[in-house]
Amino acid sequence: MKHWTGISEFVAVAEHHSFTRAAKQLGISVAQVSRNIAELETTLAIKLLYRTTRNVNLTEEGSLYLQHCRHLVSGLEEANRTLANLKASPRGLIKLTAPVFYGETRIAPLLHNFLKQYPDTELDLQLTNNKLDLVQGGFDLAIRLGTLESSSLIARKLAKRTQYVVASPAYLAKYGTPKNITELAQHQCLIGTVGQWRFTEHGKSVQFKPQGRIICNSGVALLDAALKGLGLVQLPDYYLLDKLQTGELVAVLNTLRQPDDGIWAIYPQNRHLSAKVRVLVDYLAIQLS
Repeated sequence: MKHWTGISEFVAVAEHHSFTRAAKQLGISVAQVSRNIAELETTLAIKLLYRTTRNVNLTEEGSLYLQHCRHLVSGLEEANRTLANLKASPRGLIKLTAPVFYGETRIAPLLHNFLKQYPDTELDLQLTNNKLDLVQGGFDLAIRLGTLESSSLIARKLAKRTQYVVASPAYLAKYGTPKNITELAQHQCLIGTVGQWRFTEHGKSVQFKPQGRIICNSGVALLDAALKGLGLVQLPDYYLLDKLQTGELVAVLNTLRQPDDGIWAIYPQNRHLSAKVRVLVDYLAIQLS
């Protein structure tokens, strides 16, 4: 495309305020940088740079154009890296951590397929519900669920996560189906460690404190209790989808469903994301989306 000529050179010169440093960054001659920018200015019919023997400054139009060009160049560089990663064959050890249930049921099977596809890779997977220190533990990557805490870690959303309130058909037949939060307060609830259920009602976030006979820090145990008719439970979709499809559980209060949150890949900000990890993250994003 003709309009691409000179854009990378223009951004480099604008950021370095120097044709020489821009040429060094791009790995081309100063003369080539100058020619390409001149061609870009001719194509646009606009002066982008003021040149003197000592300084290079942006014109008003050049400053405006730079704001848009930075995004173009960044996007193009990311696209090139993605294609390079696809062509490269990742190799070496990848160390990551994930929550126990989600790691066992969703992440581990995908990782096993990844290892088959890339036979030169190795895997160290630590499943724990504790949030491990990635830097201290030497982890390349962590899978985290829900709303992320503010931190210096870099996060990429792999998929969305939806919460449902469910109960067994037998429980609903015996005690009725709650239609709103007021009616929900009259029911036996199965309570996790968070102790709060969140909903959206009329566009506003609403918190509900459930009451019931069972408090447990295991989603699997709460799921079993719900299947046995002991109450209503709020759990993420990956615990429930097959049970909802078979009719073993029934979703209620769907108009008040908790807002979607995320399933995330996170890694330390000060650690270079190697090709093998980038390929794995891209693979997980495709498989989980």
